[in-house]
Amino acid sequence: MTTIACALLAAGLLAYVFYPAANFLRGENKSRLGFLQERKEVVYENLRDLNFEFKAGKLGPQDFESLRASLEDEAAEILAEIDFLEAKEGARA
Repeated sequence: MTTIACALLAAGLLAYVFYPAANFLRGENKSRLGFLQERKEVVYENLRDLNFEFKAGKLGPQDFESLRASLEDEAAEILAEIDFLEAKEGARA
């Protein structure tokens, strides 16, 4: 009896852990503009973290400048695409 109860409990736990949630499979449909807005926030947060780590002495000046330049380039590309998409939507309206 105990073995059957343990087997049922184990099967239930495995099903709970490994069965994907329904909302995970559907996901949220995002527009390109929405994705870019989220990405922009992530890049800005990364820049803030990078600045903090540099001031805390965790990064050398060369590493800081290299990483900062990379993140700023990515931010500029994102902002340019956001501006383009917003202008495109504005022209449609």
